[in-house]
Parts: sequence; C-alpha cells; structure tokens
Amino acid sequence: MVTTAGSAPTPGIILHLRSRGYRVVATDVDPAAPGLYLADRGHLVPPGDSEAFLPRMRALCAEEGAVAVVPLVDEELLRVGGLAEDGVAVLLPLPGFVAACLDKYRLMRELDAAGIGVPRTRLASEWPADAFEADRGLVVKPRTGRGSRGVRIVHSVGDLARVVAESGRPADELIVQERIAGPEFTVSVVVWRDGALQAVVPKEVVLKQGVTKYAVTRRDEAVIAACRAVQESLRADGPFNVQLCLDGAGVPRVFEINPRFSSTSALTTAAGVDEVAGLVGQALGTGPRLADRWSEGVAMVRRWTDEFMDEARFTSHGISPAPASAVPSRDPGPVSPPVVPLAGR
Repeated sequence: MVTTAGSAPTPGIILHLRSRGYRVVATDVDPAAPGLYLADRGHLVPPGDSEAFLPRMRALCAEEGAVAVVPLVDEELLRVGGLAEDGVAVLLPLPGFVAACLDKYRLMRELDAAGIGVPRTRLASEWPADAFEADRGLVVKPRTGRGSRGVRIVHSVGDLARVVAESGRPADELIVQERIAGPEFTVSVVVWRDGALQAVVPKEVVLKQGVTKYAVTRRDEAVIAACRAVQESLRADGPFNVQLCLDGAGVPRVFEINPRFSSTSALTTAAGVDEVAGLVGQALGTGPRLADRWSEGVAMVRRWTDEFMDEARFTSHGISPAPASAVPSRDPGPVSPPVVPLAGR
C-alpha cells in the first residue's frame, strides 16, 4: 500500500513497484490524485493527522491483504506506524526518530548535541534576547510542516517581527535559523532495522519549488559522512532523507530531515540504488541488502506525463476524479427557466 497518491513523485513509485511484480494499493484524501488510478486498486482515506485515519488504514490493510505500507507524507507518519502492531511492515524509521524529525527545533538541538553541523537555530519566542548575527539573512519557518510551506527569508529584526506577526502562529511554533547560502543537497539514506547503512546517495538541488524539480547525483564525501553520522547518533533504522547546505567552508549544515523516502527517490533508483523496492523486499524478508554502488552526474528533470488505460480499469476503483458538483443542463432557448442542478453527476 502506497499513500499520498496525489504527490508528484508517487505515481512513479506506484508504477515502479508494479513493474517489480508487487500488487499496489494506493490511498489519498483527494479523488483527483492520479496515483489512485495507476495502482491496482485505489481508496480514499481521511487526512493523515485525523483520528479516523488509522482505523481506516487498518480496515483497508485487512480488506486488501496488505503486507507492507509505504507512507509518503509527514502528517500521517506518527499514526501510520501503528499498523506494525497488526503485522504490517511499515517502511519508516523507528518511531522516536520520526517524532524527533517532525519537530524541527527538537531535531536541531539533538543534531547539535551529537556534534553534527546545523544552522544556528532559535525559537521565534526566544528572539531577540538570544539573537545571533547572520550576514546572509534569517530563515523563518514553522516548527512542524513540509514542502517549504510558510518558509520566509528576512534580513532585519523589523522584518522578522512582521513575518512572525503575519504568520498567525504563536512565536514558539516558529523557528529562526541562520541562512546557509551554499549548495543545497537532498540525500537518500538507505538503512533498515539492523541499523547498517546500505547506501548514501547525495543529490545536489538545481531547482526547488516546494519539492525538488531538478537535481544531480553528486559524490561529496563530507555530505556522505554527515549523513552517516545522523544514523550512527540518532539511529533511524529505516529510510530517511537529509536536507542540508554547504557553508562557506564547505561544511555540511543539516537544516531538515524527512523521516521517510525522499521525493527524489526516483533519482536514487536511476543512479543505481533502488531504495523503495529494495527496502520493501527486505521488510518482507524476500530481498537482499542493497549495494552502495551508484553513478555520479545523473540528472533528474521532473515533468508532467500522461498514462493511458482501458476505461473499465479506470472506473474499477469505484471513485472518480470529477468533482461531485452540479452539471448544468443544455439551454433549450433564450427564455429557458432556471437550471436545476443534477445531483450526483
């Protein structure tokens, strides 16, 4: 079962797993999510942060005979781990690591305590009493969240106060970081429950718009060492994605960790490390460890694409991407009466 079927990378993951021989069930909150129609079966679910989410997922896993779940959105990560109690393999790091990563302030403190480079970070509520100098500006972002939502760059204390006020969030729910303006990397770290690192694949970000749109695999030993240190110190024991920038001295500074597969996992696979299918196989006891052999200089160009199928398959899920809104009838003439909406069309 693969969640978040509407996310840009998910249809590719679904099609790849199907090409590897898996029967794939997809879920999403939105009936227009394209991955729902590219899977063997698609289902609608409540939002991942709602109380109804886990019971619905439990019912679907039982109904579909799901043996593994690949969760791909932050809101559901803490709850979906409960499926492991039912004997379902959940392709996530350990719960403690997930919880630490979802709280960006807590994560920065834990990484710093472990001696792993991070940007200087404070809660907005600690500012300016505990302020620091930042020549390249400050990054203000929610303490929890994803996809660069609510992230702002400011260059003065006055701008900072305004951004905090305009955010609509309490100051202790925002963090302020020094801006590290060097090259940005998004890194796939491949590890499973034995804790042994199988591969670390850094990808230099060329263009990011919420998610990474263009990136190139890059063998940077300092980046690889920093990501290895994260696993050694925090023990994810599951797949995770490190986001970092290099400072002026070329030292990696980790500014975020996604405790799940990266949205650029397709690039990791194209470079030679099939992290999603490989770890699914290991979780089910049917696949070997992955080798840390991959090609540098593989570029990803994220794009729209089209898929085609028989109409019977398209409608077989019992859902439709068309909104359940009124469809006006044809106007029979210039003096037609008011149109009455046709429900259910």
